[in-house]
Amino acid sequence: MKDSSILGTVLTRLTNFMIFQRSVGEVFGPYTQPTDEEFWDMWTSLRYNDGNLVLDSILQYLNQRFQHRDRWVGALTSTHAPLHMIYGPLDPVNPHPQFIRLYVYLVKTSTITILDDHISHYPQLEDPIGFLKAYFNFIHSF
Repeated sequence: MKDSSILGTVLTRLTNFMIFQRSVGEVFGPYTQPTDEEFWDMWTSLRYNDGNLVLDSILQYLNQRFQHRDRWVGALTSTHAPLHMIYGPLDPVNPHPQFIRLYVYLVKTSTITILDDHISHYPQLEDPIGFLKAYFNFIHSF
């Protein structure tokens, strides 16, 4: 279901590589910025099959996190599946230490790996070795 605004639709169509690179770069750490080639790969992947034209609809999850907070949090707090958070403390979307404090308070059964201080929102891209190490440690803990 499409629930985005007309403005979002227009802005999506006006977005170009430079705007994309700047906005995506804001959620990477200052020392972990993708190369121009990596940004270009992300951009071309997004544009494949006109995927960029539905970006405004996809990004509605940002609003839905607040609108349906009970469902989002409830899924994490009620699951019986093992959970593990791999977190970059420089994440501007989920700021440290407030986010981790709230996550630990709400999702008591989850374990957490906090990566190096310079890692941000995309730890799997910014610190692939640290991310995989944390992931495999979690998987092998069973």
